[in-house]
Amino acid sequence: MTRPAPPTSPVPPEVPPVLRLLPAGSYAGRSRMLLLRSATASRRTWLAFVSGFFEPVFYLIAMGQGLGSLVGELPGPGGEVISYAAFIAPGLLAASAMNGAVFDSTYNVFFKLKYARLYDAMLATPLGPVDIALGEIGWALIRGGLYATGFLSVMAAFGLLTSPWALLALPAALVVAFAFAAIGMAATSFMRSWQDFDLVTLAVLPMFLFATTFYPLSVYPRWLQLVVECLPLFHAVELMRGLTTGAVHLGLLGHLAYFLVMIALGIAVAARRLNVLLLK
Repeated sequence: MTRPAPPTSPVPPEVPPVLRLLPAGSYAGRSRMLLLRSATASRRTWLAFVSGFFEPVFYLIAMGQGLGSLVGELPGPGGEVISYAAFIAPGLLAASAMNGAVFDSTYNVFFKLKYARLYDAMLATPLGPVDIALGEIGWALIRGGLYATGFLSVMAAFGLLTSPWALLALPAALVVAFAFAAIGMAATSFMRSWQDFDLVTLAVLPMFLFATTFYPLSVYPRWLQLVVECLPLFHAVELMRGLTTGAVHLGLLGHLAYFLVMIALGIAVAARRLNVLLLK
């Protein structure tokens, strides 16, 4: 008479190599559950969710059409002459991806972490700190991607997409949103109170104004050009401007690599900080 086979325990999910550098036991492979939870919660606040789409559109109309009528045409990144609206639109596209990702991964995450205590309840389930980090970063990525998709549609309606390379602008915007979401959540883990979020505005607003969104890098003195070239949004603007105008070159891969480093750094810091904050 054969004995019944002993019950088998569930096979743990395979951990991606990049996550093996993070604390053991903090990843259960169920970060998608946070995406479903965020999508469900957003149904009640859909108006606030979509309101961020309109800000870059207002800038495009006011600056591109209004101020653009005074500025006229100017050289594009490939040396061709383009309208002022076509020049600033890629910068506003990059800012759309940045804003959607940053504000969702900072303000919303801070409320859930410090006040709603949502993540403490999640740790009573099989979810771990890495799942929480990836889930929240993923939702911020989706929000930034939706903003970028909407603004790309506006650019197409205004006739500002003049190159087939513009088809790659959306995947590039998703990479940008992913990077800002990861860094935003990592920064939020160090926030102590709502007053600390003045630092978020202090970082985002100067980047939006000075990272060649509205004028070329050549208007700055050389020392200031070096400072601007270190800003994440500068690399996003250059990437979007190259793709939407057709000025594609190998230098765009350098801008892309910049964001891949941001993603890896942001995920690693956010996961380790959540591990400290939630499991201490």
